[in-house]
Amino acid sequence: MPTITSIRGLEILDSRGRPTVKAYLELADGVTAAASVPSGASTGKSEAHELRDGGKRYHGYGCQNAVRSINDTINLSISGHSIENQLVLDNYLLDLDGTANKSQLGANSILAVSLAFSRAMSVYQQQPLYHYFSYLLKQRLQYMPRPTINLFSGGKHAGAQIPIQDLLIVPMQSSTSEVLECAYAVYQAAIKLCQQQYQMRALTADEGGLAPPFKSITEMFEVAVQSIENSGYRPGYDVKLAVDVASSHFYQDHRYYVTSDGVSGAQMTQLLTEWVTQYPIISLEDGLAEEDWTHWTMLQQAIGSECLVLGDDLLCTNPGRIRKAIDQNSANALLLKVNQIGTVSEAIDALMLARNAGWKVTISARSGETEDDWLADLAVGWQADYIKIGSITQSERLSKYNRLLEIERELQLKIKN
Repeated sequence: MPTITSIRGLEILDSRGRPTVKAYLELADGVTAAASVPSGASTGKSEAHELRDGGKRYHGYGCQNAVRSINDTINLSISGHSIENQLVLDNYLLDLDGTANKSQLGANSILAVSLAFSRAMSVYQQQPLYHYFSYLLKQRLQYMPRPTINLFSGGKHAGAQIPIQDLLIVPMQSSTSEVLECAYAVYQAAIKLCQQQYQMRALTADEGGLAPPFKSITEMFEVAVQSIENSGYRPGYDVKLAVDVASSHFYQDHRYYVTSDGVSGAQMTQLLTEWVTQYPIISLEDGLAEEDWTHWTMLQQAIGSECLVLGDDLLCTNPGRIRKAIDQNSANALLLKVNQIGTVSEAIDALMLARNAGWKVTISARSGETEDDWLADLAVGWQADYIKIGSITQSERLSKYNRLLEIERELQLKIKN
């Protein structure tokens, strides 16, 4: 049984230049490991609480208090103890915090330690991190997750030039290397179109998606389809689409301001249904606001047999909200973000709830990411159907894509059809 000898925290910067947290963990036999955690811009109200410092430093985004949570409370309470497994460690962290949303120690500090323990245990057990994650589920590795890759961005990830947050491409090739080759071709075709139509260089958003000044959402879809065709691929066959609508961010007073005067929940549901009918969309994320449960059920009934009705803000990787969505038939897929819930073990609970309901699972990065690549191992180890990392242009994204390529070479597995 491994004994933890020290746990230390460090404030580092994420891909937006804002602080986040990295944890270092050492075992008695000399094994050392570290993990850093991301942060989102588009956050659901039910997410676990990130501990930020407030004040003028970093405009209030500082994480020195979260680092102190690790260096003082967590380190002093856990160091010197033998920890049997991941669940024991995570439950210890939850007991130390003692709040429902992790507001005492901070979900950012708790998750950093939880993930650092995972990495340390993989080294302790002399196995790759993806094998350790699969071991937690007692799950056999059979396939690679299919990447969904940002092409165009708006909303909170860009300049809100269009209200919806991201349009992603989903290359349908059978290997990660082929998927990335396809994504590069489509992305370069999109850059050329943006230069021709908008006289703009390749300006990108938080996750690397292009952010041209589209006049409408329809125009964004049309340019995406044209980019796929111009790259030599067939829309709907070689490359499909996914949409992150992030509706909560333009929902006010029971209306969706996807247009200047807004539409009702029923009208928004109809609009989303029209998108799925007109374009090769296989995943629709957060099409409705996170508390608009009635219309989520209507949307699932309308399009659930044709594409993923994917919950992010709706679910927040929270088992209670997932159970409610299952009971009300409000979705058929979970967007799993570990930092929304705060520990590896709680994320497993969310994953298994979704799986047992017959849902698909997309494991996702955040808009504020780090160069840490544990997400790729997690998605493979937990056999996600899809992985959502971002575009193919920034190091915090590429570290994870490149890790997927390494894992694919080691395991010789194909992407699930």
